[in-house]
Amino acid sequence: MKTTFKTQGTCSTHIELEVEDGIIQQVFFWGGCNGNLQGISRLIKGMKVDDVLDKLEGVKCGNRSTSCPDQLCKALREMKQ
Repeated sequence: MKTTFKTQGTCSTHIELEVEDGIIQQVFFWGGCNGNLQGISRLIKGMKVDDVLDKLEGVKCGNRSTSCPDQLCKALREMKQ
């Protein structure tokens, strides 16, 4: 399943996701800290959605209440529903 998620409260504006059978196939962030987000995308490729949620959900960026990894988790939770 492919989807595009509009982020809130982060420098990135959207996240494109592809998940098949609970495994992350591709992740692309629009905007944000390019190098860091490419690294996150490469690290989680092939991981189970639940494992990514366990590791990244609730991560904050500075004084913000969310972050790009946290927004990714929101997108993954929406996909699971």
